Amino acid sequence: MHTCKGGCHCGRVRIEVEVPDAVVVRRCNCSICQKSGYLHLIVTADQFRLLAGKESLSGYRFHTGQARHLFCEHCGIKSFYIPRSHPDGFSVNLNCLELAAEIEVSIEEFDGRNWTASRGSLG
Repeated sequence: MHTCKGGCHCGRVRIEVEVPDAVVVRRCNCSICQKSGYLHLIVTADQFRLLAGKESLSGYRFHTGQARHLFCEHCGIKSFYIPRSHPDGFSVNLNCLELAAEIEVSIEEFDGRNWTASRGSLG
């Protein structure tokens, strides 16, 4: 496992995530993910640490209201959120992590526009 740090654009929100040598992330085509270019890396709660910026996070919920989207209120970047599919874990935006060069990344497409029918690992 590798410890990777990351966070929002302005640096107020900082996170740390335990990442294996090879990861599979999902690119979702739902309305919010497509517009933001979010690449989902699902991690358990014990693989995730919020290092700084809790006070800078603002929440947003839509559709079913189950997913808890968290944005930096200063720069607007969503570096992680709590998905409805994994309410005890986190979805981290791979684009917001400083990955070690040796981590192998595979991207899978996910049909979030039809979330109920696709019911995968995203929220």
